[in-house]
Amino acid sequence: MRVLFVCLGNICRSPTAEGVFRAHLERAGLAARVEVDSCGIGPWHVGKAPDARAREAALRRGIDLSALRARQLAAEDFARFDYVLAMDHDNLAAIEAQRPASSEAVVGLFLAYAGWPERAVPDPYFGDEGGFETVLDLIEEASRGLVAEIAARLEATP
Repeated sequence: MRVLFVCLGNICRSPTAEGVFRAHLERAGLAARVEVDSCGIGPWHVGKAPDARAREAALRRGIDLSALRARQLAAEDFARFDYVLAMDHDNLAAIEAQRPASSEAVVGLFLAYAGWPERAVPDPYFGDEGGFETVLDLIEEASRGLVAEIAARLEATP
């Protein structure tokens, strides 16, 4: 099973989702069975580490994002990943615009797994430290729901 998180530049929300989701998979004993990655819609930050504020906020919760590096969404991602999950509606529209007709990936908003199918993870980039904490709270909630779905899918797989 493979999961890809997507935001605008891949330095705040999607790397945070990658790190938090990995931690949830580890706690559920599923880390060896699920590949996780993140990327951005645009090329602005390719090769850069996550935003320092995102790294600091995650580290306060025991999640180290320092090894992650930004990359851009690529056509092959739609064949490689089972889930391609957007942080907001603009990201989702960009993903859908690039999605090949042959893609079987589940594409949608990440917060749907928290029970909020129309809600977006707000971009904390231009805000204060509190925005990064809010992002973490939302991602934690959605990660629990996505882990539950993936666990059920893996259990059903022979």
